[in-house]
Amino acid sequence: MAFQRRKPAEIGVKTSFPGFIEPALASSIEKVPSGGRWIHEIKFDGYRVQVHLANEAVKVFTRRGHDWTHRFKKVADDAWHIKAGSAIIDGEIVVPAANSTTDFSVLQNELKGKSTSIVLVAFDLLYLHGRDCRSFSARPSSRRSSPARMSNSAKALKSREKRYSRMRARSAWKA
Repeated sequence: MAFQRRKPAEIGVKTSFPGFIEPALASSIEKVPSGGRWIHEIKFDGYRVQVHLANEAVKVFTRRGHDWTHRFKKVADDAWHIKAGSAIIDGEIVVPAANSTTDFSVLQNELKGKSTSIVLVAFDLLYLHGRDCRSFSARPSSRRSSPARMSNSAKALKSREKRYSRMRARSAWKA
């Protein structure tokens, strides 16, 4: 019997390209939540952005929806190499330091000249190949798609992003 490849489970909800998506912003609280239901993220000193890949073009939007592709040209050029027909990536643009920290004033100075050290730290894939991924859980369960059941294109994008992030971090730290 010949091997038959199963069609991968689709992630997210099928929809047209949504354009700018209002970001979920952090809010100030008195005490850090605990328990298994919470996922904590590292705070970076940078610009919160959305990178939009659509129709073979890349745009970089600020958290308020302003098109700053011209200011973040390096990130846009780097994102152009992501092999996705359409995607929206939520992240932070930073300049990594040798000690793994980030500094907003260094980023601002870097943007005044020809920037070679800025990188995008991607932390959410909001949209991919015609599907809204915001309902996709960060924690796999039996009722939701697990990473093992993720579509091949989503796996490829995550894999490329990991490799690219490591490569950019190494080259930025060497400088």
